[in-house]
Amino acid sequence: MKTELGIGQKLRQLSLPKTLLLSLAAGSSAVFSFAPFYVWPVQVVSMALLFAMLLSLPDNTEKKRPFLTGAVFGFGWMLTTIAWLVIAMSRYGGMPVVLAVLALVVLCAFLALYAGLAALLIHQIRHRFRIPLAPALLLLTPAVWMLSEWLRGWLLTGFPWAISGYAHSQSVFAGFAPVAGVYGLSLIAAFAAAVLALFLIGDAPARWRQGAVAALCVLSVAGSALRHQHWTQASGQPLQVRLLQGNVDQTIKFDQQHVNDSLALYHQMATAKATDLVAMPETALPVLSSMLPPDYLSSVRQFSERSGTAVLLGLGMHDGPQKYANSLIGYGPAIAANSYYRYDKHHLLPFGEFVPAGFGWFVKMMQIPIGDFTGAGELQMAMPVKDQWIMPNICYESLFGEEIANQIRHQIQSGVPAATILLNASNLAWYGDSIAMPQHLQFAQMRVLETGRPMISTTNTGATVAISTDGKVYAQLPYLKQGVLETSVQGYSGATPYIRFGNLLALFAGLLMLAAALLLFRNKAE
Repeated sequence: MKTELGIGQKLRQLSLPKTLLLSLAAGSSAVFSFAPFYVWPVQVVSMALLFAMLLSLPDNTEKKRPFLTGAVFGFGWMLTTIAWLVIAMSRYGGMPVVLAVLALVVLCAFLALYAGLAALLIHQIRHRFRIPLAPALLLLTPAVWMLSEWLRGWLLTGFPWAISGYAHSQSVFAGFAPVAGVYGLSLIAAFAAAVLALFLIGDAPARWRQGAVAALCVLSVAGSALRHQHWTQASGQPLQVRLLQGNVDQTIKFDQQHVNDSLALYHQMATAKATDLVAMPETALPVLSSMLPPDYLSSVRQFSERSGTAVLLGLGMHDGPQKYANSLIGYGPAIAANSYYRYDKHHLLPFGEFVPAGFGWFVKMMQIPIGDFTGAGELQMAMPVKDQWIMPNICYESLFGEEIANQIRHQIQSGVPAATILLNASNLAWYGDSIAMPQHLQFAQMRVLETGRPMISTTNTGATVAISTDGKVYAQLPYLKQGVLETSVQGYSGATPYIRFGNLLALFAGLLMLAAALLLFRNKAE
């Protein structure tokens, strides 16, 4: 009598090409879990397929199979989420389309190594220590997956774009963000995928399946309940803000014929009316500070003094021969006369703001106006505006939650005024009308959840928004439209667990799960 094979057996019997094709499809589908789609269960299903394929492999499988399965999954994941880089390289960077696509493929292949090595490690540890299926899935696999994403977020300056936890900024697990941050959500998401994989494979004892479902239900209920926990509290009076979106096309931004137009545009927008705070996007002024018209900054300062308006300007500061900084400078009633506030971007973007050794040819091919900025220290002061303290971050820096939390933690511990409002200044015009803008916004929402502080974001083309402490956007300008967002923002003080401990809680939980799998279940039968 012919019996039908279970999913685990079917996965085990797939040829390597079919396994890799399924892995590529699963990884590629994960893009729908992020903004602008927000279908986070897609991610859980895609990761569950990967985990089921890995845990279905027999002991004598060649090492290349789990590695390739994970790497191809990671390649599909990265390729679909950052395909918009081709726009920057070809349309605005001047690179031939074929070379731009090739560069994207090479980058995604490199980033895929993290998932490939994680998959190989899961397979090797499981079979080296003879860990049974259920604990290998529920303890070992989520821990290794999260740790691999954490490594991707800091190794070689880090590239944490589309870390799995970001997909859960609006899921039932979002309440854990102020406790354990985006990597804590990655760990929970991987656990949810592991539970589903346990049922897909179908070989685990009933007690494990029941326990896994119960644990996942507890996490879901706890995540929902934590959304109602207020870790921070309103502080001071709300600010009235004007956030500028010039919508200057990247193809003409640095064209000398249009530079004066951009300078005039942002000067007019900034000084049009009085308010508490006016903020410009990243490098809104498309020339270095040394190349500005002599009276440009002084006229902005005079407007600030006359009207009592604090003004933040985005520009490149020229501090000497070959010394440039991507900066925000600020004037306002709370800033000393004949002085100004300054924030310098410290976490620089490879190839866009600094040139890794040996890659000068790449920057020349992309025709980047300035390839090397100098980075400031991570710990910088917030800007005073009335009774609020504005803590800027510039573009790519909004991906590094641990650095923003560290700034606030240091301010609290040092006794200096701690940030009450976060401000992101960006220029995503490099990526055209792509999903880069909503993705970047989703990552900013995660920073708000982690810190319990609102964020206002001023950008050249979008997303220019105001985000409340619950992570929801309550004011926004349309993408790719010139405009000014006028809104109110309430500052918050206090410290979330994530501000206090950063990524330590997520890393501790991951290492604890890994230790449990190795110490409690090695060489044991289920």
